[in-house]
Amino acid sequence: MGLDDKINNAATNHAGAAKEGLGKLTGSERLEREGQHDQAQAKVQEAGEKVKDAAKDIGHNLKEAAEKVKESFRKE
Repeated sequence: MGLDDKINNAATNHAGAAKEGLGKLTGSERLEREGQHDQAQAKVQEAGEKVKDAAKDIGHNLKEAAEKVKESFRKE
């Protein structure tokens, strides 16, 4: 996950928490729900970025394994 993504997700999460708190403070259920939605959205985006990072790692590991197999055939 890139630094920009982390910052954006953290900002969305914190803004959502502030919105939720303000909604509770003022009795605005709409604002409270919006804040909860923003926080959930940030968590989903973060999870998506982690999946993307894991997929990159798997691709890299498979490429390295293929290179090792290829090298082992060259030695024989």
